[in-house]
Amino acid sequence: MATTPAQRRLAESLTALKRLQDDGKTVIKSGDLTRLQRESLVKNGFLRQIVKGWYMPCRPGEDIGDSTPWYASMRDFIQGYCTERFGEQWHVSAEYSLFLHTGKTITSRQVVIHTPLGQNGLLKLPDNCSILDYKVKDFTAAGKIQTVERIRVLTLPVALIRVPEAFFTTYAHDAHIALHQLRDASNLNRELLEGGHSSIAGRLVGALRASGRGDLADNVLATMRAAGFVVNESNPFSVAPPTLVFTRAQSPYVLRIRLMWQAMRETVLYSFPPEPGIPADIEKFMEAVEENYKTDAYHSLSIEGYRVTPELIQKVATGDWNPDSNDTDAEMKSAMAAHGYWLAHNEVKTTIRSILTGTNPGTAFRQDHASWYRNLFAPNVDAGFLKPADLAGYRTDKVFIRGATHVPPSQDAVRDMMPELCDLLEAEPNASVRAVLGHFLFVYIHPYFDGNGRLGRFLMNVMLASGGYPWTVIRIEHRPEYMAALETASSRGEIKPFAEFIARSMQL
Repeated sequence: MATTPAQRRLAESLTALKRLQDDGKTVIKSGDLTRLQRESLVKNGFLRQIVKGWYMPCRPGEDIGDSTPWYASMRDFIQGYCTERFGEQWHVSAEYSLFLHTGKTITSRQVVIHTPLGQNGLLKLPDNCSILDYKVKDFTAAGKIQTVERIRVLTLPVALIRVPEAFFTTYAHDAHIALHQLRDASNLNRELLEGGHSSIAGRLVGALRASGRGDLADNVLATMRAAGFVVNESNPFSVAPPTLVFTRAQSPYVLRIRLMWQAMRETVLYSFPPEPGIPADIEKFMEAVEENYKTDAYHSLSIEGYRVTPELIQKVATGDWNPDSNDTDAEMKSAMAAHGYWLAHNEVKTTIRSILTGTNPGTAFRQDHASWYRNLFAPNVDAGFLKPADLAGYRTDKVFIRGATHVPPSQDAVRDMMPELCDLLEAEPNASVRAVLGHFLFVYIHPYFDGNGRLGRFLMNVMLASGGYPWTVIRIEHRPEYMAALETASSRGEIKPFAEFIARSMQL
Protein backbone atom coordinates (compact mmCIF):
# COMPACT_ATOMS: atom_id res chain seq x y z
CA MET A 1 0.00 0.00 0.00
CA ALA A 2 1.39 3.40 -0.98
CA THR A 3 2.14 5.84 1.82
CA THR A 4 1.26 9.52 1.84
CA PRO A 5 3.83 12.31 2.21
CA ALA A 6 2.46 12.97 5.72
CA GLN A 7 2.97 9.32 6.72
CA ARG A 8 6.53 9.33 5.37
CA ARG A 9 7.25 12.58 7.22
CA LEU A 10 5.91 11.11 10.47
CA ALA A 11 8.03 7.98 10.06
CA GLU A 12 11.11 10.13 9.48
CA SER A 13 10.21 12.31 12.48
CA LEU A 14 9.73 9.29 14.74
CA THR A 15 13.13 7.98 13.66
CA ALA A 16 14.71 11.31 14.64
CA LEU A 17 12.87 11.28 17.98
CA LYS A 18 14.02 7.73 18.69
CA ARG A 19 17.64 8.74 18.10
CA LEU A 20 17.28 11.54 20.63
CA GLN A 21 15.69 9.23 23.20
CA ASP A 22 18.35 6.58 22.59
CA ASP A 23 20.90 9.27 23.47
CA GLY A 24 19.14 9.75 26.82
CA LYS A 25 17.03 12.82 26.06
CA THR A 26 13.75 12.95 27.93
CA VAL A 27 13.18 16.61 27.06
CA ILE A 28 13.32 17.87 23.48
CA LYS A 29 14.42 21.37 22.44
CA SER A 30 13.18 23.01 19.27
CA GLY A 31 16.66 22.86 17.76
CA ASP A 32 16.89 19.09 18.25
CA LEU A 33 14.44 18.56 15.37
CA THR A 34 13.59 20.30 12.13
CA ARG A 35 10.46 22.40 12.07
CA LEU A 36 8.61 19.87 9.92
CA GLN A 37 9.64 16.99 12.19
CA ARG A 38 8.56 18.86 15.30
CA GLU A 39 5.21 19.88 13.79
CA SER A 40 4.52 16.33 12.60
CA LEU A 41 5.25 14.86 16.05
CA VAL A 42 3.13 17.47 17.84
CA LYS A 43 0.23 17.04 15.42
CA ASN A 44 0.25 13.26 15.83
CA GLY A 45 0.51 13.35 19.63
CA PHE A 46 4.13 12.21 20.08
CA LEU A 47 5.34 15.55 21.50
CA ARG A 48 3.66 18.02 23.84
CA GLN A 49 4.89 21.55 24.53
CA ILE A 50 6.20 22.37 28.01
CA VAL A 51 6.99 26.02 27.31
CA LYS A 52 7.98 27.73 24.08
CA GLY A 53 10.96 25.92 22.60
CA TRP A 54 10.77 22.89 24.93
CA TYR A 55 8.81 19.67 24.46
CA MET A 56 8.19 16.38 26.25
CA PRO A 57 7.61 13.02 24.54
CA CYS A 58 4.20 11.46 25.10
CA ARG A 59 1.90 8.82 23.65
CA PRO A 60 -0.78 9.50 21.04
CA GLY A 61 -4.24 9.39 22.52
CA GLU A 62 -3.16 10.39 26.01
CA ASP A 63 -5.57 12.70 27.79
CA ILE A 64 -4.18 16.23 27.59
CA GLY A 65 -4.70 16.42 31.36
CA ASP A 66 -2.58 13.33 32.05
CA SER A 67 0.43 14.55 34.01
CA THR A 68 2.54 11.40 33.59
CA PRO A 69 4.66 12.72 30.66
CA TRP A 70 5.34 15.91 32.59
CA TYR A 71 6.55 14.25 35.78
CA ALA A 72 8.66 11.90 33.66
CA SER A 73 10.38 14.94 32.15
CA MET A 74 10.26 17.57 34.90
CA ARG A 75 13.69 17.22 36.49
CA ASP A 76 15.45 16.94 33.14
CA PHE A 77 13.58 20.05 32.01
CA ILE A 78 14.69 21.96 35.12
CA GLN A 79 18.29 20.95 34.50
CA GLY A 80 18.26 21.76 30.77
CA TYR A 81 16.29 24.98 30.99
CA CYS A 82 18.27 26.44 33.91
CA THR A 83 21.62 25.46 32.41
CA GLU A 84 20.69 27.10 29.11
CA ARG A 85 19.62 30.32 30.88
CA PHE A 86 22.13 30.53 33.73
CA GLY A 87 25.08 28.30 32.79
CA GLU A 88 26.52 27.00 36.06
CA GLN A 89 25.39 30.00 38.09
CA TRP A 90 22.33 28.43 39.65
CA HIS A 91 21.15 25.96 42.22
CA VAL A 92 17.79 24.97 43.67
CA SER A 93 16.61 26.16 47.07
CA ALA A 94 17.75 24.63 50.34
CA GLU A 95 14.36 22.96 50.78
CA TYR A 96 14.37 21.33 47.35
CA SER A 97 18.03 20.40 47.84
CA LEU A 98 17.07 18.40 50.94
CA PHE A 99 14.19 16.76 49.10
CA LEU A 100 16.64 15.43 46.52
CA HIS A 101 19.24 14.43 49.12
CA THR A 102 16.62 12.45 51.03
CA GLY A 103 15.03 10.65 48.07
CA LYS A 104 11.64 12.37 48.24
CA THR A 105 9.51 10.98 45.42
CA ILE A 106 7.00 13.82 45.23
CA THR A 107 8.13 16.76 43.13
CA SER A 108 7.35 20.23 44.47
CA ARG A 109 4.82 22.25 42.52
CA GLN A 110 7.13 25.26 42.62
CA VAL A 111 10.89 24.96 42.33
CA VAL A 112 12.87 28.01 43.42
CA ILE A 113 16.13 28.63 41.55
CA HIS A 114 18.80 30.80 43.19
CA THR A 115 20.94 32.64 40.63
CA PRO A 116 22.62 36.06 40.23
CA LEU A 117 21.12 36.13 36.72
CA GLY A 118 17.55 35.78 37.96
CA GLN A 119 14.77 38.29 37.42
CA ASN A 120 12.41 37.12 40.18
CA GLY A 121 10.22 35.83 37.37
CA LEU A 122 7.69 33.01 37.48
CA LEU A 123 7.69 30.47 34.66
CA LYS A 124 4.40 28.56 34.51
CA LEU A 125 4.70 24.86 33.73
CA PRO A 126 2.28 21.94 33.18
CA ASP A 127 0.06 20.60 35.98
CA ASN A 128 0.14 23.94 37.87
CA CYS A 129 3.90 23.69 38.45
CA SER A 130 6.30 26.60 38.13
CA ILE A 131 9.91 27.77 38.37
CA LEU A 132 10.77 30.95 40.27
CA ASP A 133 14.19 32.37 39.33
CA TYR A 134 15.19 34.17 42.54
CA LYS A 135 17.88 36.81 42.04
CA VAL A 136 20.66 36.60 44.63
CA LYS A 137 23.52 39.07 45.09
CA ASP A 138 26.06 36.78 46.76
CA PHE A 139 26.01 33.51 44.86
CA THR A 140 26.99 30.33 46.68
CA ALA A 141 30.59 29.23 46.21
CA ALA A 142 31.14 26.30 43.88
CA GLY A 143 32.37 24.03 46.67
CA LYS A 144 28.99 24.25 48.36
CA ILE A 145 27.09 22.90 45.34
CA GLN A 146 26.82 19.36 44.01
CA THR A 147 24.68 17.49 41.49
CA VAL A 148 21.92 15.09 42.54
CA GLU A 149 19.83 13.51 39.78
CA ARG A 150 21.38 16.06 37.38
CA ILE A 151 20.01 18.96 39.46
CA ARG A 152 22.42 21.48 41.01
CA VAL A 153 21.74 21.36 44.75
CA LEU A 154 23.32 22.70 47.91
CA THR A 155 25.45 20.16 49.73
CA LEU A 156 23.72 18.45 52.62
CA PRO A 157 25.38 20.50 55.43
CA VAL A 158 24.76 23.81 53.63
CA ALA A 159 21.12 22.92 52.94
CA LEU A 160 20.54 21.94 56.59
CA ILE A 161 21.92 25.28 57.71
CA ARG A 162 19.90 27.31 55.21
CA VAL A 163 16.44 25.76 55.57
CA PRO A 164 14.13 27.72 57.86
CA GLU A 165 13.21 26.33 61.27
CA ALA A 166 9.70 25.57 59.98
CA PHE A 167 11.15 22.89 57.70
CA PHE A 168 11.65 20.62 60.73
CA THR A 169 7.94 20.67 61.52
CA THR A 170 6.44 20.89 58.02
CA TYR A 171 8.75 18.23 56.54
CA ALA A 172 9.75 16.33 59.65
CA HIS A 173 10.43 13.02 57.89
CA ASP A 174 12.65 14.68 55.30
CA ALA A 175 14.57 16.56 58.00
CA HIS A 176 14.96 13.36 60.02
CA ILE A 177 16.35 11.46 57.02
CA ALA A 178 18.69 14.35 56.15
CA LEU A 179 20.17 14.35 59.66
CA HIS A 180 20.78 10.60 59.38
CA GLN A 181 22.55 11.15 56.05
CA LEU A 182 25.39 13.02 57.80
CA ARG A 183 28.37 10.68 58.04
CA ASP A 184 30.11 12.84 60.62
CA ALA A 185 30.06 16.42 61.93
CA SER A 186 33.14 17.74 60.13
CA ASN A 187 31.58 19.49 57.13
CA LEU A 188 28.63 20.71 59.16
CA ASN A 189 31.01 22.21 61.73
CA ARG A 190 33.04 23.87 59.00
CA GLU A 191 29.99 25.56 57.47
CA LEU A 192 28.69 26.68 60.86
CA LEU A 193 32.06 28.12 61.89
CA GLU A 194 32.71 29.89 58.60
CA GLY A 195 29.29 31.52 58.69
CA GLY A 196 29.29 32.25 62.42
CA HIS A 197 25.92 30.51 62.70
CA SER A 198 25.61 30.19 66.48
CA SER A 199 21.79 30.28 66.65
CA ILE A 200 21.43 27.81 63.75
CA ALA A 201 23.99 25.59 65.46
CA GLY A 202 21.75 25.46 68.53
CA ARG A 203 18.81 24.40 66.38
CA LEU A 204 20.80 21.70 64.58
CA VAL A 205 22.27 20.39 67.84
CA GLY A 206 18.73 20.01 69.19
CA ALA A 207 17.54 18.40 65.95
CA LEU A 208 20.44 15.94 65.89
CA ARG A 209 19.84 14.93 69.48
CA ALA A 210 16.10 14.49 68.89
CA SER A 211 16.89 12.28 65.88
CA GLY A 212 19.12 9.98 67.89
CA ARG A 213 22.39 11.45 66.65
CA GLY A 214 23.63 12.48 70.08
CA ASP A 215 27.26 11.86 69.15
CA LEU A 216 27.09 14.44 66.38
CA ALA A 217 25.10 16.84 68.54
CA ASP A 218 27.82 16.78 71.22
CA ASN A 219 30.53 17.21 68.58
CA VAL A 220 28.87 20.29 67.03
CA LEU A 221 28.17 21.83 70.44
CA ALA A 222 31.73 21.32 71.71
CA THR A 223 33.29 22.58 68.46
CA MET A 224 31.26 25.78 68.34
CA ARG A 225 31.92 26.55 72.01
CA ALA A 226 35.61 25.82 71.59
CA ALA A 227 35.67 28.49 68.88
CA GLY A 228 34.11 31.00 71.31
CA PHE A 229 30.48 30.88 70.15
CA VAL A 230 27.57 30.92 72.59
CA VAL A 231 25.24 28.10 71.54
CA ASN A 232 21.83 27.53 73.10
CA GLU A 233 20.45 24.13 72.19
CA SER A 234 16.80 24.01 71.01
CA ASN A 235 14.73 21.26 69.44
CA PRO A 236 12.97 22.43 66.22
CA PHE A 237 10.79 19.30 65.89
CA SER A 238 7.26 19.75 67.15
CA VAL A 239 6.86 15.97 67.50
CA ALA A 240 9.67 13.63 68.53
CA PRO A 241 10.95 11.78 65.45
CA PRO A 242 10.69 7.98 65.53
CA THR A 243 13.81 6.09 66.50
CA LEU A 244 16.04 4.96 63.64
CA VAL A 245 19.00 2.66 64.06
CA PHE A 246 21.87 4.53 62.42
CA THR A 247 24.31 2.74 60.19
CA ARG A 248 26.98 4.57 58.25
CA ALA A 249 26.17 5.80 54.71
CA GLN A 250 22.66 4.37 54.74
CA SER A 251 20.46 4.85 51.68
CA PRO A 252 17.94 7.68 52.21
CA TYR A 253 15.36 5.49 50.49
CA VAL A 254 15.84 2.78 53.11
CA LEU A 255 15.44 5.32 55.89
CA ARG A 256 12.33 6.72 54.22
CA ILE A 257 10.41 3.44 53.98
CA ARG A 258 11.51 2.51 57.51
CA LEU A 259 10.04 5.79 58.78
CA MET A 260 6.89 5.29 56.73
CA TRP A 261 6.40 1.81 58.19
CA GLN A 262 6.81 3.09 61.76
CA ALA A 263 4.50 6.05 61.18
CA MET A 264 1.74 4.04 59.44
CA ARG A 265 1.53 0.71 61.24
CA GLU A 266 -0.69 1.85 64.17
CA THR A 267 -3.21 3.34 61.75
CA VAL A 268 -3.42 0.03 59.91
CA LEU A 269 -3.93 -1.91 63.14
CA TYR A 270 -6.74 0.43 64.15
CA SER A 271 -8.45 0.01 60.75
CA PHE A 272 -8.50 -3.80 60.68
CA PRO A 273 -10.62 -6.48 62.41
CA PRO A 274 -8.81 -8.83 64.82
CA GLU A 275 -6.49 -11.39 63.26
CA PRO A 276 -8.12 -14.87 62.95
CA GLY A 277 -4.78 -16.69 63.27
CA ILE A 278 -3.34 -19.64 61.37
CA PRO A 279 -6.24 -21.92 60.36
CA ALA A 280 -6.46 -25.32 62.00
CA ASP A 281 -7.54 -26.90 58.71
CA ILE A 282 -4.94 -25.74 56.18
CA GLU A 283 -6.39 -27.80 53.32
CA LYS A 284 -9.81 -26.22 53.74
CA PHE A 285 -8.21 -22.75 53.77
CA MET A 286 -6.31 -23.55 50.55
CA GLU A 287 -9.49 -24.79 48.91
CA ALA A 288 -11.09 -21.41 49.64
CA VAL A 289 -8.08 -19.67 48.04
CA GLU A 290 -8.55 -21.80 44.90
CA GLU A 291 -12.28 -21.10 44.80
CA ASN A 292 -11.53 -17.37 44.61
CA TYR A 293 -9.10 -17.75 41.70
CA LYS A 294 -11.42 -17.00 38.76
CA THR A 295 -13.00 -13.95 40.41
CA ASP A 296 -9.62 -12.63 41.53
CA ALA A 297 -7.99 -13.14 38.12
CA TYR A 298 -10.81 -11.37 36.30
CA HIS A 299 -10.74 -8.30 38.55
CA SER A 300 -6.96 -8.07 39.02
CA LEU A 301 -6.28 -8.29 35.27
CA SER A 302 -9.12 -5.88 34.47
CA ILE A 303 -7.66 -3.32 36.88
CA GLU A 304 -4.48 -3.39 34.77
CA GLY A 305 -6.45 -2.81 31.55
CA TYR A 306 -6.48 -6.33 30.12
CA ARG A 307 -9.70 -7.35 28.40
CA VAL A 308 -10.27 -10.78 29.81
CA THR A 309 -13.41 -12.82 30.12
CA PRO A 310 -14.46 -15.45 32.64
CA GLU A 311 -14.50 -17.92 29.73
CA LEU A 312 -10.84 -17.25 28.92
CA ILE A 313 -9.85 -17.60 32.58
CA GLN A 314 -11.74 -20.91 32.74
CA LYS A 315 -9.90 -22.18 29.64
CA VAL A 316 -6.53 -21.32 31.13
CA ALA A 317 -7.34 -22.81 34.54
CA THR A 318 -8.57 -26.10 33.05
CA GLY A 319 -5.89 -26.43 30.40
CA ASP A 320 -8.31 -25.94 27.48
CA TRP A 321 -6.58 -22.81 26.19
CA ASN A 322 -4.53 -23.59 23.09
CA PRO A 323 -3.00 -20.66 21.20
CA ASP A 324 -1.88 -22.87 18.35
CA SER A 325 -5.40 -23.94 17.44
CA ASN A 326 -7.48 -20.98 18.57
CA ASP A 327 -6.83 -17.86 16.53
CA THR A 328 -8.89 -15.66 18.83
CA ASP A 329 -6.87 -16.56 21.91
CA ALA A 330 -3.57 -16.41 20.03
CA GLU A 331 -4.21 -12.83 18.93
CA MET A 332 -4.79 -11.56 22.41
CA LYS A 333 -2.07 -10.34 24.71
CA SER A 334 -4.79 -10.61 27.29
CA ALA A 335 -4.57 -14.38 26.93
CA MET A 336 -0.87 -14.23 27.72
CA ALA A 337 -1.67 -12.15 30.80
CA ALA A 338 -4.34 -14.62 31.91
CA HIS A 339 -2.05 -17.62 31.43
CA GLY A 340 0.75 -15.87 33.32
CA TYR A 341 -1.63 -14.96 36.13
CA TRP A 342 -2.64 -18.61 36.49
CA LEU A 343 1.01 -19.75 36.61
CA ALA A 344 1.92 -17.04 39.14
CA HIS A 345 -1.16 -17.80 41.24
CA ASN A 346 -0.01 -21.41 41.55
CA GLU A 347 3.37 -20.17 42.82
CA VAL A 348 1.62 -17.86 45.28
CA LYS A 349 -0.39 -20.80 46.64
CA THR A 350 2.88 -22.66 47.26
CA THR A 351 4.15 -19.62 49.20
CA ILE A 352 0.98 -19.48 51.31
CA ARG A 353 1.22 -23.16 52.14
CA SER A 354 4.85 -22.67 53.19
CA ILE A 355 3.85 -19.83 55.53
CA LEU A 356 0.93 -21.73 57.04
CA THR A 357 3.31 -24.60 57.87
CA GLY A 358 5.84 -22.42 59.67
CA THR A 359 7.93 -20.25 57.32
CA ASN A 360 8.30 -16.59 58.33
CA PRO A 361 6.05 -14.59 55.94
CA GLY A 362 8.75 -12.06 55.09
CA THR A 363 11.30 -14.79 54.46
CA ALA A 364 8.85 -16.63 52.20
CA PHE A 365 8.24 -13.45 50.20
CA ARG A 366 11.98 -12.77 49.94
CA GLN A 367 12.57 -16.26 48.56
CA ASP A 368 9.56 -16.55 46.27
CA HIS A 369 8.53 -13.21 44.75
CA ALA A 370 11.01 -13.46 41.87
CA SER A 371 9.34 -16.74 40.91
CA TRP A 372 5.92 -15.04 40.96
CA TYR A 373 7.27 -12.43 38.55
CA ARG A 374 8.90 -14.94 36.19
CA ASN A 375 5.73 -17.01 35.95
CA LEU A 376 3.57 -13.93 35.46
CA PHE A 377 5.46 -13.01 32.29
CA ALA A 378 6.85 -16.32 31.00
CA PRO A 379 3.96 -16.77 28.50
CA ASN A 380 4.77 -13.36 26.99
CA VAL A 381 8.33 -14.55 26.39
CA ASP A 382 7.09 -17.78 24.83
CA ALA A 383 4.80 -15.78 22.53
CA GLY A 384 7.55 -13.35 21.55
CA PHE A 385 5.95 -10.29 23.17
CA LEU A 386 8.91 -10.01 25.57
CA LYS A 387 12.59 -10.91 25.34
CA PRO A 388 13.98 -13.64 27.62
CA ALA A 389 16.11 -10.97 29.33
CA ASP A 390 12.91 -9.31 30.52
CA LEU A 391 12.55 -12.12 33.06
CA ALA A 392 15.93 -11.29 34.63
CA GLY A 393 14.57 -9.40 37.62
CA TYR A 394 14.33 -5.84 38.88
CA ARG A 395 14.05 -2.97 36.43
CA THR A 396 17.09 -1.26 34.96
CA ASP A 397 15.56 2.14 34.21
CA LYS A 398 13.03 4.67 35.48
CA VAL A 399 9.31 3.95 35.54
CA PHE A 400 6.34 6.24 36.02
CA ILE A 401 2.86 5.58 37.38
CA ARG A 402 0.12 6.96 35.14
CA GLY A 403 -1.89 9.70 36.80
CA ALA A 404 0.26 9.80 39.95
CA THR A 405 2.40 12.62 41.35
CA HIS A 406 4.60 10.03 43.07
CA VAL A 407 7.59 9.13 40.88
CA PRO A 408 9.00 5.71 41.84
CA PRO A 409 12.64 5.76 43.01
CA SER A 410 15.53 5.08 40.68
CA GLN A 411 16.54 1.60 39.60
CA ASP A 412 19.56 1.82 41.93
CA ALA A 413 17.35 2.68 44.90
CA VAL A 414 15.23 -0.42 44.19
CA ARG A 415 18.25 -2.60 45.08
CA ASP A 416 18.37 -0.98 48.52
CA MET A 417 14.64 -0.80 49.16
CA MET A 418 13.52 -4.32 48.30
CA PRO A 419 15.80 -6.04 50.88
CA GLU A 420 14.60 -3.47 53.43
CA LEU A 421 10.96 -4.24 52.59
CA CYS A 422 11.68 -7.93 53.17
CA ASP A 423 13.36 -7.09 56.49
CA LEU A 424 10.31 -5.09 57.57
CA LEU A 425 7.96 -7.91 56.61
CA GLU A 426 10.09 -10.42 58.52
CA ALA A 427 10.13 -8.30 61.68
CA GLU A 428 6.45 -7.24 61.66
CA PRO A 429 4.30 -9.35 64.04
CA ASN A 430 0.88 -8.32 62.63
CA ALA A 431 -0.51 -9.81 59.43
CA SER A 432 -2.72 -6.80 58.66
CA VAL A 433 0.29 -4.47 58.75
CA ARG A 434 2.30 -6.85 56.58
CA ALA A 435 -0.56 -6.99 54.07
CA VAL A 436 -1.43 -3.29 53.81
CA LEU A 437 2.05 -1.79 54.09
CA GLY A 438 3.60 -4.61 52.09
CA HIS A 439 1.25 -3.97 49.18
CA PHE A 440 1.56 -0.19 49.44
CA LEU A 441 5.35 -0.10 49.66
CA PHE A 442 5.81 -2.69 46.90
CA VAL A 443 3.84 -0.45 44.53
CA TYR A 444 5.62 2.63 45.93
CA ILE A 445 8.99 1.05 45.06
CA HIS A 446 7.72 -0.34 41.72
CA PRO A 447 10.62 -2.79 41.44
CA TYR A 448 9.67 -4.26 38.05
CA PHE A 449 9.00 -2.71 34.65
CA ASP A 450 5.54 -4.27 34.62
CA GLY A 451 3.23 -6.33 36.81
CA ASN A 452 3.75 -4.33 40.01
CA GLY A 453 0.02 -3.99 40.71
CA ARG A 454 -0.69 -7.69 40.27
CA LEU A 455 2.35 -8.68 42.31
CA GLY A 456 1.42 -6.14 45.00
CA ARG A 457 -2.02 -7.70 45.30
CA PHE A 458 -0.46 -11.18 45.46
CA LEU A 459 1.79 -9.92 48.27
CA MET A 460 -1.22 -8.46 50.07
CA ASN A 461 -3.10 -11.74 49.94
CA VAL A 462 -0.12 -13.83 50.99
CA MET A 463 0.29 -11.62 54.05
CA LEU A 464 -3.44 -11.67 54.80
CA ALA A 465 -3.30 -15.47 54.64
CA SER A 466 -0.38 -15.45 57.06
CA GLY A 467 -2.84 -14.22 59.71
CA GLY A 468 -5.74 -16.39 58.63
CA TYR A 469 -7.59 -13.59 56.83
CA PRO A 470 -9.47 -14.67 53.68
CA TRP A 471 -8.27 -14.11 50.10
CA THR A 472 -9.40 -10.60 49.22
CA VAL A 473 -10.39 -9.45 45.73
CA ILE A 474 -9.92 -5.81 44.69
CA ARG A 475 -12.81 -5.40 42.26
CA ILE A 476 -12.61 -3.50 38.98
CA GLU A 477 -15.64 -1.37 39.88
CA HIS A 478 -13.68 -0.07 42.89
CA ARG A 479 -10.56 0.76 40.88
CA PRO A 480 -10.91 4.59 41.18
CA GLU A 481 -11.14 4.39 44.98
CA TYR A 482 -8.27 1.88 45.13
CA MET A 483 -5.94 4.00 42.99
CA ALA A 484 -6.88 7.19 44.83
CA ALA A 485 -6.11 5.57 48.19
CA LEU A 486 -2.71 4.40 46.95
CA GLU A 487 -1.95 7.89 45.62
CA THR A 488 -2.96 9.48 48.94
CA ALA A 489 -0.58 7.18 50.79
CA SER A 490 2.25 7.85 48.32
CA SER A 491 1.87 11.60 47.94
CA ARG A 492 0.64 12.65 51.40
CA GLY A 493 1.78 9.81 53.64
CA GLU A 494 -1.81 9.09 54.73
CA ILE A 495 -2.36 5.32 54.92
CA LYS A 496 -5.80 5.36 56.57
CA PRO A 497 -7.89 5.49 53.33
CA PHE A 498 -5.95 2.56 51.87
CA ALA A 499 -6.08 0.48 55.05
CA GLU A 500 -9.82 1.05 55.40
CA PHE A 501 -10.34 0.22 51.72
CA ILE A 502 -8.55 -3.12 52.07
CA ALA A 503 -10.47 -3.92 55.25
CA ARG A 504 -13.80 -3.20 53.49
CA SER A 505 -12.77 -5.21 50.42
CA MET A 506 -12.03 -8.18 52.67
CA GLN A 507 -15.67 -8.24 53.79
CA LEU A 508 -17.16 -8.29 50.26
